[in-house]
Amino acid sequence: MTTLAAGPSAWDPEPAILGAGVVTLVEGSSFSLSGRTGDMDPNSPHGLFFRDTRIVATWRLRIDGITPEPLAVFSEDPFHARFVQRLPPRAGRAETDVLFQRDRYVGSGMREDLCLRNLSHFPTTCTIRIAAFADFADLFEVKESRLRSRGELSIAASATDLRFGFTFGDSSRGVRISAEGATFTREGLEFIVSLPPHTQWRTTVRVQPWLHDADVAETFPMEQPMQESAPAQRLRSWRKANPVVQVQDSRLRNALVQSQEDLGALRIFDPRHPEEVAVAAGAPWFMALYGRDSLLSSYFALPLDQNLALGTLQALARAQGSKVDPQTEEEPGRILHETRLGMDSSLALGGGSVYYGSVDATPLFVMLLGELRRWGLAGDVVDRLLPHADRALEWMTTYGDADGDGFIEYQRKTDKGIANQGWKDSWNGVTYADGRVPQGPIALCEVQGYAYSAYLARAYFAEENDDPDLAAHWFARAYTLRARFNEQFWLPEQGWFAMGLDGQKRPIDALASNMGHCLWSGIIDEDKAASVAEHLMSPQMFTGYGVRTLATTMAAYNPMSYHNGSVWPHDNAIIAAGLMRYGFDEHAQRIAEGLLDASVSTNGSLPELFCGFDRQEFGTPVPFPAACSPQAWAAATPVQLLRTLLRIDPWIPRGQIWVYPSLPDSFGSLRIDNLPVGGSRVTINVGDAGVSVTGLPDSVELVSQPRQPMTAAT
Repeated sequence: MTTLAAGPSAWDPEPAILGAGVVTLVEGSSFSLSGRTGDMDPNSPHGLFFRDTRIVATWRLRIDGITPEPLAVFSEDPFHARFVQRLPPRAGRAETDVLFQRDRYVGSGMREDLCLRNLSHFPTTCTIRIAAFADFADLFEVKESRLRSRGELSIAASATDLRFGFTFGDSSRGVRISAEGATFTREGLEFIVSLPPHTQWRTTVRVQPWLHDADVAETFPMEQPMQESAPAQRLRSWRKANPVVQVQDSRLRNALVQSQEDLGALRIFDPRHPEEVAVAAGAPWFMALYGRDSLLSSYFALPLDQNLALGTLQALARAQGSKVDPQTEEEPGRILHETRLGMDSSLALGGGSVYYGSVDATPLFVMLLGELRRWGLAGDVVDRLLPHADRALEWMTTYGDADGDGFIEYQRKTDKGIANQGWKDSWNGVTYADGRVPQGPIALCEVQGYAYSAYLARAYFAEENDDPDLAAHWFARAYTLRARFNEQFWLPEQGWFAMGLDGQKRPIDALASNMGHCLWSGIIDEDKAASVAEHLMSPQMFTGYGVRTLATTMAAYNPMSYHNGSVWPHDNAIIAAGLMRYGFDEHAQRIAEGLLDASVSTNGSLPELFCGFDRQEFGTPVPFPAACSPQAWAAATPVQLLRTLLRIDPWIPRGQIWVYPSLPDSFGSLRIDNLPVGGSRVTINVGDAGVSVTGLPDSVELVSQPRQPMTAAT
């Protein structure tokens, strides 16, 4: 047995930053990171990851002791990359004549098809060596560069394969590397290849994990054509089902195409429920179910595919809290914050595989179920999820409102948990105007808005089910919350809403983007909306590309911080929807155009966030180094922006859909085909002649005006 060597000390972690040239492949919750040569360096955040564990840390290929020179990397599918390389000219020859190709497929393990081509008139002989090592480091150890000594590692080479095994506590994992024609040692594998002129040599290297001595089924078996593999079929179906958008504006067109590709890559599937699909938070480090991220991302993606929202709700419902556990912060009815699959639960939040420390995931669960029903989710499916919504509501009105004041608050119950449990979850993501960090319990303004929408959603469900008493109960709860919110969170001297209330019920008075979410939910009284909109779009908040998380006039402002002055696309998508809801069309358009301008610098793929410098200071958005890309709610942002600007608002159970576009002039004409609504596929045309909608079910009426709840009224 070999004990793993210790990495950087845990007390001084250096977060891993993925620089340019990193090739990322994802399939479900598995992913790989490598350089452009295809090699994986154990001293960087490279590797092949399976179930939150790095099952390959070193993967270094040499031909005759030389690293092949990279020519190109092609990646048309999220799980596949082709590395095209060449060898330097042989002795006595002026040009290179040996081409090398690696086709890498990532799933439950990795398959790598190698091809060596001799393009010359002379025979050639090459030795191909792949150095391989598995350290079984936890994903977060790799991400944060804090590898540590733990567990026992075994290495065994035979005539047919190389095996790495790892035992930690009661858990064991391993990986088997095999290939036809290879010679194996404890350090890796070797091929000796002799090629006549104008011939080629091929082989396949298989990297397959095992859990508790049982092999994991291969995702890309050699006996199956690649196009028939499950990932390839799922991706084909996704692309075929997606709406097709034709628009003159190239920014929007490219951003929407990239959104569809990124969201397709971020889908995750539970082997126990293969018919369901959910959305992970982001690649590469967050290819897992996250409550808040997955709920908001699938909400944004409703115009693309309502199955993402349904699968996300179903997966979260199965893991809904059932007991009180202070370590993981589980409570009956609570929706989880994140799931993790690694071997060492002490590295995860709360010290468990599921952590529940989120104050907003639970109301968002109910809110999304209500919105999904508006899009035409079948009544019997809702009926199966409604008990989970009721349990979520019970958590909101009991554990979520521990002091009984009607507001939902949070305060972590373990030092292993997250201190701030809203979406700005960094330790200093919530501050007063003077920069101080408030003491809890904290009631965030946006969470009260989510709760307001959740109460209304439950009231509408009750109306559908002919239960007027229950409907009246939840309507009353919503309107009471709204009245008290506008009384206690409003700062009349400043003209904006407090970011939250602290443990003493004092306003957290920073000017922040959070209140834009309150516009989205509709909890803000109409007489206060204009002041909120004015502050959100002021030079202190709006960079030209988007609204900052925190105003430049606040003491904690830092344009290079994570939550105190940066610009988050998903945050802005919500703000734009809120502004449109209250009739501030031009403000919403400015945000949409700013984000689309920003997307040009990243080839249409919006990152998780970027720095909050003013547009006039630099000619392009300044990247945030550790931002995830693709990241689910950023990837879905262009879809949500388009919905906002088209003002698409279906209410299928009531037999109506509102469509009343408010598009920037720069968009020109626009056509959407194959838009899924209420079980049908709809076409929307917007042009000089106005707007037309075809393909609606006969039972659904088109209303060419904003729906009433798109203003402050409900």
